[in-house]
Amino acid sequence: MTAEDEPTWLAPERSDAAETALSVLTQADLEPVVDMVLLARDGAYEARTHHGAVRFSRADNTYTELTVEGQHPLSDQSSDKFSSLADEQTNVHPERHDNAYPNAYDQIAQLFDHPSAPDLCVIHSAAHNWEDQGGHRGEHGSLGIVQARAPFVLAGPGIRSAGVIPRSARLVDVAPTVLELLGVTPLANGDHLANQDGVVRHDVLDSSTKPKHVVMFLFDGTNPMVLYDMAARGEAPNVARLIEMGTAYGHGAFAGLPTVTLANHTSILTGQLPGHHGILHNAWFDRQKNEQIITNSNANWPWAMQHVHAGVESIHSAVHRNEPGAFTASINEPCDIDADFSTFGFLRAGEMPPLPENPAELPHTTERFVRPSKDYSWSSTIDHMGVEQAVGVLSGHYRDVSYPLPRFMFANFTLTDAAMHEGGPYSEIAAAAIRDSDARMGEIIKAVERAKIFDETAFVLVADHGMEETNPAVRGDWAAPLRDAGLNLRDEGYGFLYLNA
Repeated sequence: MTAEDEPTWLAPERSDAAETALSVLTQADLEPVVDMVLLARDGAYEARTHHGAVRFSRADNTYTELTVEGQHPLSDQSSDKFSSLADEQTNVHPERHDNAYPNAYDQIAQLFDHPSAPDLCVIHSAAHNWEDQGGHRGEHGSLGIVQARAPFVLAGPGIRSAGVIPRSARLVDVAPTVLELLGVTPLANGDHLANQDGVVRHDVLDSSTKPKHVVMFLFDGTNPMVLYDMAARGEAPNVARLIEMGTAYGHGAFAGLPTVTLANHTSILTGQLPGHHGILHNAWFDRQKNEQIITNSNANWPWAMQHVHAGVESIHSAVHRNEPGAFTASINEPCDIDADFSTFGFLRAGEMPPLPENPAELPHTTERFVRPSKDYSWSSTIDHMGVEQAVGVLSGHYRDVSYPLPRFMFANFTLTDAAMHEGGPYSEIAAAAIRDSDARMGEIIKAVERAKIFDETAFVLVADHGMEETNPAVRGDWAAPLRDAGLNLRDEGYGFLYLNA
């Protein structure tokens, strides 16, 4: 928490409505879909469930439990639970008493630091299959460990070669660690970014050498246990190559709440949690402007960064602050703050980069899924376009424009998220998406080799959140019971409740 952050406490005029909503949401008949409800009021934070509650306070980033009623909903905050694919699959969609909630107190508190934080945040259960979103077999967004856990792999100069290690990190650690790798001079307070929440992960760094370039990949929505298992079995050879060269966090890197796409893309690139950098969710409500904010529609993606708070820096910003002449590139990534080359910069300028006409004919595309699945087809097309851009920039030319070699390049792949939503993380379509994405990543690595900078380049692979198998029988949500209770509210992003709005 920085000096600028002030918790968004529940307004007194909404207290009665909040109590009514809490009584509805913590009823036994909603427990299959409601894991817990979070709120901030009267100088403290609360997590409430049908079986119990905890109330805690924060002072100087230290948390103190004030009261516990019944079963403590956040008693297990371990980061090593379900830390193998076999263990995860044995405990599919765990109930609250079997689940873990890493960094839960910090996760909850940072959410309510945002000026547009909801009055109540409903955390869906691990089993919940969102009918309104098409009944996804894979889901994310909650505090639970499987949905929050992302892969984190580093390799190349400046990285220790340790393989898979039994440790965890946080996604906000990625940016300061990358900047330390690049030799960016810290600010006066020792941080690499303004108001960063993350830390440099010195445990995986080798200070005896520094890379001249860093290329980072993001496999959106990828379950790390599935990814690491496929790499170990030879089905993701480029991921396996990076792990063999460097270090992978076996217990993953944990996303910020809510564990959704744009909030955590922005966290990865800025080192700040969602409640601090400004991108609170894929959708939220601004009471001051009386305006719904939607960032994840096709129309809004290119301009999403207008909602970041003033003064937020990205990796691109810090590289330029340290080396004004450095060149950085952002491939297919909405969080492109201060990047020199940006896919979304083309879109903001009204220039759509060329897209292939027939996705089924693209290289590294699984025909079995690209033909029947609209989402698989579209993501394959977009990711292929990203590879063309990355390879072009690394070759020195893209669309008749010359580019220098990037000091930092970020490349986002979307297919894994689409496939894991559609089939669940353990499905054949999910495995195909990892194989396709691994091969596309391999094309970019080959371009690094052709540019003769492989030995001077560090590689980083992350995801923005995890993906958890849902239960198709656990449908429905809390909208009807809240409506029947006579409550006037907005439910943004599914779970951000704004009362009397």
